[in-house]
Amino acid sequence: MLMPKRVKYRKQMRGRMRGKAQRGAEVHFGEYGLMAMEPAWISARQIEAGRRALVRVMKRRGKVWIRIFPDKPYTHRAAETRMGKGKGNVEYWVAVVKPGRIMYEVGGLPEDVAKECLQQAAYKFGIRTKIVAREDLAGE
Repeated sequence: MLMPKRVKYRKQMRGRMRGKAQRGAEVHFGEYGLMAMEPAWISARQIEAGRRALVRVMKRRGKVWIRIFPDKPYTHRAAETRMGKGKGNVEYWVAVVKPGRIMYEVGGLPEDVAKECLQQAAYKFGIRTKIVAREDLAGE
């Protein structure tokens, strides 16, 4: 499971997910990518489930790049607990994903296989996604 090795502060505030992704919005490493169309917190379990779905369809061909990392702690109060007594314990880690962010990239595959494996990974997320191709491939 993906998670940071160590963090400066154990617990974080929730923050906001306004606007579009400033960074990581273009396909840089592979030929095809999976782009988020909605803001969301993507858990480490979802990222791993998407990765497994990708590599199963790829059948040991090509290469995968995971472009998001869960570095935000998600805290949760125990069930039937009275209010007060501080913030809950860290339950799992999430990646903050804004619209336009490329979550996965694949390369070294035929177009139909690449799109199929990215579609399988997209099923693992509760947000709308889009499969995008590298723009500079058309110019070459």
